[in-house]
Amino acid sequence: MGATMSSPAATVKAEAVMVPQSGVSPPQGCPMHQEQKQAPPPPECPMHQVTNSSLAPAPAETTTPKPGPVHQERAYEFVECPMRATSAPSQGLGDIDPANMMPPPNQMPAQDQPFPLDVVREESKIPRAGTNKNWVYPSEQMFWNAMLRKGWRWKDDDLAAQDMSNIIKIHNQNNEQAWQEILKWEALHAKECPCGPTLVRFGGKAKEFSPRARFRHWMGYELPFDRHDWIVDRCGREVRYVIDYYDGGEVDKETYQFTILDVRPAFDSLNSVWDRMRVAWWRWTS
Repeated sequence: MGATMSSPAATVKAEAVMVPQSGVSPPQGCPMHQEQKQAPPPPECPMHQVTNSSLAPAPAETTTPKPGPVHQERAYEFVECPMRATSAPSQGLGDIDPANMMPPPNQMPAQDQPFPLDVVREESKIPRAGTNKNWVYPSEQMFWNAMLRKGWRWKDDDLAAQDMSNIIKIHNQNNEQAWQEILKWEALHAKECPCGPTLVRFGGKAKEFSPRARFRHWMGYELPFDRHDWIVDRCGREVRYVIDYYDGGEVDKETYQFTILDVRPAFDSLNSVWDRMRVAWWRWTS
Protein backbone atom coordinates (compact mmCIF):
# COMPACT_ATOMS: atom_id res chain seq x y z
CA MET A 1 0.00 0.00 0.00
CA GLY A 2 6.58 -1.18 -5.19
CA ALA A 3 4.62 0.92 -7.10
CA THR A 4 2.42 -1.59 -8.84
CA MET A 5 1.01 -4.93 -7.78
CA SER A 6 -1.70 -7.28 -8.92
CA SER A 7 -4.14 -8.99 -6.59
CA PRO A 8 -2.18 -8.45 -3.37
CA ALA A 9 -2.28 -4.73 -4.08
CA ALA A 10 -6.03 -4.89 -4.38
CA THR A 11 -6.14 -6.75 -1.10
CA VAL A 12 -3.83 -4.26 0.45
CA LYS A 13 -5.97 -1.36 -0.72
CA ALA A 14 -8.75 -2.74 1.39
CA GLU A 15 -6.41 -2.75 4.36
CA ALA A 16 -6.01 0.41 6.44
CA VAL A 17 -5.37 -0.95 9.91
CA MET A 18 -3.62 0.81 12.73
CA VAL A 19 -3.12 -0.54 16.17
CA PRO A 20 -3.14 1.23 19.51
CA GLN A 21 -0.03 1.27 21.59
CA SER A 22 0.32 -0.73 24.75
CA GLY A 23 1.88 0.55 27.91
CA VAL A 24 5.33 -0.82 27.12
CA SER A 25 8.02 1.86 27.05
CA PRO A 26 10.03 2.56 23.87
CA PRO A 27 13.61 1.26 23.60
CA GLN A 28 16.01 2.79 26.14
CA GLY A 29 18.60 5.14 24.73
CA CYS A 30 16.57 6.12 21.72
CA PRO A 31 17.35 9.81 21.05
CA MET A 32 13.89 10.23 19.48
CA HIS A 33 12.22 9.31 22.76
CA GLN A 34 14.34 11.16 25.29
CA GLU A 35 12.30 12.68 28.06
CA GLN A 36 11.58 16.31 27.34
CA LYS A 37 9.71 18.99 29.16
CA GLN A 38 6.40 19.51 27.42
CA ALA A 39 4.64 22.81 27.20
CA PRO A 40 1.44 22.95 29.24
CA PRO A 41 -1.82 22.62 27.26
CA PRO A 42 -3.86 25.73 26.48
CA PRO A 43 -5.60 26.98 29.64
CA GLU A 44 -8.93 27.03 27.84
CA CYS A 45 -8.70 23.35 26.84
CA PRO A 46 -11.69 21.63 28.50
CA MET A 47 -9.84 18.33 28.63
CA HIS A 48 -7.16 19.75 30.94
CA GLN A 49 -9.03 22.19 33.16
CA VAL A 50 -8.63 21.82 36.92
CA THR A 51 -11.74 22.46 38.96
CA ASN A 52 -12.34 22.99 42.65
CA SER A 53 -13.92 19.79 43.90
CA SER A 54 -15.86 21.65 46.56
CA LEU A 55 -17.47 23.99 44.03
CA ALA A 56 -17.68 22.00 40.84
CA PRO A 57 -20.63 19.67 40.26
CA ALA A 58 -20.07 15.95 40.19
CA PRO A 59 -18.58 14.91 36.85
CA ALA A 60 -20.84 13.14 34.42
CA GLU A 61 -20.34 9.45 34.00
CA THR A 62 -17.82 8.71 31.29
CA THR A 63 -17.37 5.64 29.20
CA THR A 64 -14.11 4.01 28.28
CA PRO A 65 -13.43 4.29 24.54
CA LYS A 66 -14.22 1.09 22.71
CA PRO A 67 -11.14 -0.97 21.92
CA GLY A 68 -9.57 -0.60 18.53
CA PRO A 69 -8.71 -3.48 16.22
CA VAL A 70 -6.79 -6.55 17.26
CA HIS A 71 -2.96 -6.91 17.31
CA GLN A 72 -2.57 -4.37 20.09
CA GLU A 73 -0.66 -6.15 22.83
CA ARG A 74 3.04 -5.40 23.27
CA ALA A 75 3.01 -2.95 20.37
CA TYR A 76 5.86 -0.77 21.64
CA GLU A 77 8.25 -3.70 21.90
CA PHE A 78 8.39 -3.58 18.11
CA VAL A 79 8.64 0.19 17.66
CA GLU A 80 12.31 0.56 16.82
CA CYS A 81 14.16 3.81 17.33
CA PRO A 82 14.13 5.55 13.90
CA MET A 83 17.67 6.83 14.48
CA ARG A 84 18.98 3.26 14.58
CA ALA A 85 16.42 1.45 12.44
CA THR A 86 17.65 -1.27 10.10
CA SER A 87 15.96 -3.37 7.50
CA ALA A 88 16.73 -6.58 9.37
CA PRO A 89 13.95 -8.25 11.35
CA SER A 90 13.93 -7.65 15.06
CA GLN A 91 15.57 -10.17 17.34
CA GLY A 92 12.40 -10.18 19.45
CA LEU A 93 10.65 -12.45 16.97
CA GLY A 94 10.80 -15.48 19.23
CA ASP A 95 10.23 -13.74 22.56
CA ILE A 96 7.73 -15.34 24.92
CA ASP A 97 5.42 -13.20 27.01
CA PRO A 98 5.83 -14.40 30.62
CA ALA A 99 2.31 -13.17 31.40
CA ASN A 100 0.67 -15.82 29.23
CA MET A 101 3.62 -17.86 27.84
CA MET A 102 2.56 -16.94 24.33
CA PRO A 103 4.66 -15.58 21.44
CA PRO A 104 4.23 -11.98 20.27
CA PRO A 105 0.83 -11.62 18.59
CA ASN A 106 0.82 -11.97 14.82
CA GLN A 107 4.57 -11.55 14.52
CA MET A 108 5.47 -15.18 13.78
CA PRO A 109 6.30 -16.18 10.17
CA ALA A 110 3.67 -18.12 8.29
CA GLN A 111 4.31 -21.81 7.72
CA ASP A 112 5.21 -21.55 4.01
CA GLN A 113 6.41 -17.95 3.98
CA PRO A 114 9.01 -17.57 1.18
CA PHE A 115 11.16 -14.87 2.82
CA PRO A 116 11.61 -13.22 6.23
CA LEU A 117 9.66 -10.05 6.96
CA ASP A 118 10.39 -7.14 9.25
CA VAL A 119 8.58 -7.06 12.61
CA VAL A 120 9.42 -3.42 13.36
CA ARG A 121 6.33 -1.23 13.78
CA GLU A 122 6.15 2.49 13.02
CA GLU A 123 4.54 4.96 15.38
CA SER A 124 1.96 7.16 13.67
CA LYS A 125 1.32 10.86 14.20
CA ILE A 126 -2.32 10.19 15.06
CA PRO A 127 -3.12 10.68 18.77
CA ARG A 128 -5.08 7.88 20.39
CA ALA A 129 -8.05 8.95 22.50
CA GLY A 130 -7.81 8.32 26.22
CA THR A 131 -4.01 8.17 26.22
CA ASN A 132 -1.04 10.47 25.76
CA LYS A 133 0.33 8.25 22.99
CA ASN A 134 -0.17 7.77 19.29
CA TRP A 135 -1.46 4.82 17.32
CA VAL A 136 1.02 2.23 16.03
CA TYR A 137 1.01 0.73 12.54
CA PRO A 138 1.35 -3.02 11.87
CA SER A 139 4.66 -4.55 10.87
CA GLU A 140 5.34 -6.26 7.56
CA GLN A 141 4.92 -9.62 9.22
CA MET A 142 1.60 -8.65 10.81
CA PHE A 143 0.34 -7.34 7.47
CA TRP A 144 1.33 -10.57 5.73
CA ASN A 145 -0.47 -12.66 8.33
CA ALA A 146 -3.56 -10.46 8.08
CA MET A 147 -3.71 -10.94 4.30
CA LEU A 148 -3.44 -14.72 4.73
CA ARG A 149 -6.33 -14.69 7.20
CA LYS A 150 -8.46 -12.93 4.58
CA GLY A 151 -7.87 -15.71 2.08
CA TRP A 152 -4.94 -14.34 0.08
CA ARG A 153 -2.29 -16.88 -1.02
CA TRP A 154 1.11 -15.54 -1.93
CA LYS A 155 1.76 -18.36 -4.43
CA ASP A 156 -0.85 -16.83 -6.72
CA ASP A 157 1.27 -13.71 -7.22
CA ASP A 158 4.86 -12.82 -7.96
CA LEU A 159 5.62 -11.07 -4.68
CA ALA A 160 9.04 -10.08 -3.34
CA ALA A 161 10.17 -8.94 0.09
CA GLN A 162 10.60 -5.37 -1.18
CA ASP A 163 6.96 -5.36 -2.26
CA MET A 164 5.86 -5.89 1.34
CA SER A 165 8.05 -3.02 2.46
CA ASN A 166 6.42 -0.76 -0.13
CA ILE A 167 2.94 -1.98 0.86
CA ILE A 168 3.52 -0.96 4.47
CA LYS A 169 4.78 2.47 3.45
CA ILE A 170 1.72 3.04 1.24
CA HIS A 171 -0.61 1.83 3.99
CA ASN A 172 0.92 4.16 6.56
CA GLN A 173 0.90 7.11 4.16
CA ASN A 174 -2.81 6.56 3.48
CA ASN A 175 -3.62 6.83 7.17
CA GLU A 176 -1.45 9.88 7.75
CA GLN A 177 -3.09 11.58 4.78
CA ALA A 178 -6.57 10.71 6.09
CA TRP A 179 -5.78 12.23 9.49
CA GLN A 180 -4.52 15.44 7.92
CA GLU A 181 -7.80 15.75 6.01
CA ILE A 182 -9.74 15.24 9.25
CA LEU A 183 -7.69 17.96 10.93
CA LYS A 184 -8.77 20.39 8.20
CA TRP A 185 -12.41 19.76 9.12
CA GLU A 186 -11.66 19.91 12.83
CA ALA A 187 -10.09 23.34 12.36
CA LEU A 188 -13.66 24.62 12.10
CA HIS A 189 -14.02 23.76 15.80
CA ALA A 190 -10.67 24.97 17.11
CA LYS A 191 -12.32 27.33 19.58
CA GLU A 192 -14.47 24.66 21.22
CA CYS A 193 -11.62 22.13 21.25
CA PRO A 194 -8.32 24.03 21.49
CA CYS A 195 -6.39 20.94 22.58
CA GLY A 196 -7.21 19.19 19.30
CA PRO A 197 -9.02 15.99 18.33
CA THR A 198 -7.94 12.42 18.97
CA LEU A 199 -8.85 9.19 17.20
CA VAL A 200 -11.07 6.87 19.26
CA ARG A 201 -11.63 3.94 16.89
CA PHE A 202 -12.21 3.08 13.26
CA GLY A 203 -13.47 0.32 11.04
CA GLY A 204 -13.40 -0.76 7.42
CA LYS A 205 -16.57 -0.98 5.33
CA ALA A 206 -15.17 -1.86 1.91
CA LYS A 207 -18.45 -3.39 0.70
CA GLU A 208 -20.72 -0.69 2.14
CA PHE A 209 -20.57 2.15 -0.35
CA SER A 210 -21.58 5.52 1.02
CA PRO A 211 -24.51 7.39 -0.58
CA ARG A 212 -22.06 9.92 -1.94
CA ALA A 213 -19.95 7.19 -3.58
CA ARG A 214 -23.07 5.64 -5.13
CA PHE A 215 -24.22 9.00 -6.47
CA ARG A 216 -20.80 9.62 -8.03
CA HIS A 217 -20.94 6.16 -9.59
CA TRP A 218 -24.33 6.98 -11.15
CA MET A 219 -22.68 10.09 -12.60
CA GLY A 220 -20.10 7.89 -14.32
CA TYR A 221 -17.23 7.92 -11.82
CA GLU A 222 -15.53 4.83 -10.44
CA LEU A 223 -16.45 3.37 -7.08
CA PRO A 224 -13.94 3.64 -4.21
CA PHE A 225 -11.84 0.55 -3.56
CA ASP A 226 -12.29 0.95 0.20
CA ARG A 227 -14.24 2.85 2.83
CA HIS A 228 -13.45 3.57 6.47
CA ASP A 229 -15.39 5.18 9.27
CA TRP A 230 -13.22 6.98 11.83
CA ILE A 231 -14.60 8.07 15.19
CA VAL A 232 -12.91 11.23 16.50
CA ASP A 233 -13.06 12.61 20.04
CA ARG A 234 -13.59 16.38 19.83
CA CYS A 235 -12.92 17.24 23.48
CA GLY A 236 -15.67 14.97 24.78
CA ARG A 237 -17.89 14.77 21.70
CA GLU A 238 -17.59 11.84 19.33
CA VAL A 239 -17.74 12.72 15.63
CA ARG A 240 -17.85 10.15 12.85
CA TYR A 241 -15.94 10.72 9.61
CA VAL A 242 -16.50 8.80 6.39
CA ILE A 243 -13.42 8.17 4.22
CA ASP A 244 -13.71 6.87 0.66
CA TYR A 245 -10.49 5.64 -0.93
CA TYR A 246 -10.07 6.05 -4.69
CA ASP A 247 -7.24 4.76 -6.87
CA GLY A 248 -5.02 7.69 -7.81
CA GLY A 249 -2.89 5.88 -10.36
CA GLU A 250 0.82 5.18 -10.12
CA VAL A 251 2.47 5.33 -6.73
CA ASP A 252 4.72 8.29 -5.98
CA LYS A 253 8.06 6.57 -5.25
CA GLU A 254 9.18 9.36 -2.92
CA THR A 255 6.06 9.88 -0.81
CA TYR A 256 4.38 6.49 -1.41
CA GLN A 257 1.13 8.29 -2.05
CA PHE A 258 -1.32 7.15 -4.69
CA THR A 259 -4.74 7.18 -3.04
CA ILE A 260 -7.28 9.96 -3.53
CA LEU A 261 -9.25 10.41 -0.32
CA ASP A 262 -12.74 11.81 0.05
CA VAL A 263 -12.98 12.68 3.76
CA ARG A 264 -16.01 14.34 5.35
CA PRO A 265 -18.05 14.24 8.56
CA ALA A 266 -21.01 11.88 8.44
CA PHE A 267 -24.55 13.28 8.52
CA ASP A 268 -24.97 12.30 12.17
CA SER A 269 -25.75 15.71 13.64
CA LEU A 270 -26.81 19.22 12.72
CA ASN A 271 -23.25 20.41 13.40
CA SER A 272 -21.88 18.01 10.80
CA VAL A 273 -24.54 19.00 8.29
CA TRP A 274 -23.70 22.68 8.83
CA ASP A 275 -19.97 21.96 8.42
CA ARG A 276 -20.62 20.18 5.13
CA MET A 277 -22.78 23.04 3.88
CA ARG A 278 -20.21 25.68 4.82
CA VAL A 279 -17.34 23.87 3.14
CA ALA A 280 -19.41 23.14 0.03
CA TRP A 281 -20.28 26.84 -0.27
CA TRP A 282 -16.64 27.87 0.13
CA ARG A 283 -15.58 25.42 -2.57
CA TRP A 284 -18.24 26.57 -5.03
CA THR A 285 -17.53 30.25 -4.50
CA SER A 286 -13.75 30.17 -4.34
